[in-house]
Amino acid sequence: MLYHGREDGIAIETVAPALGEPMDLMTAFQLVMKKSLAHDGLVCGLHEAAKAIEKHAAQLCILAEDCNQPDYVKLVKALCADHNVHLVTVPSAKTLGEWAGLCKIDSEEKARKVVGCSCVVVKDYGEESEGLHIVQEYVKSH
Repeated sequence: MLYHGREDGIAIETVAPALGEPMDLMTAFQLVMKKSLAHDGLVCGLHEAAKAIEKHAAQLCILAEDCNQPDYVKLVKALCADHNVHLVTVPSAKTLGEWAGLCKIDSEEKARKVVGCSCVVVKDYGEESEGLHIVQEYVKSH
């Protein structure tokens, strides 16, 4: 945790790895998706994802491993393979939905009413960050 002071003496807590510690992959995905969402570069759901992939606008596709629709998974994998889009899986659809902004944030900065999402496509990464470099290195190596 990093603490930044303000003029009024209140400390602001920022979640970040300590200096010298590498950021883990899931944190990097979360950061990249947050930046992408802020730059209107994120699409959720099968229909929107398929449109983005077929238009060659997709940079990365993220699929939830707990998706219980085998045809859905097959279609996403086939589209990504046909259009040379990198496919990454994450363990939970609820987590993916939270990262994609499909939730309400309460006054304590906790996600509430999270809607699960089985497929997310990143069309625009937004600005460069440490998380983006980690994600790109992971995609290159897999």
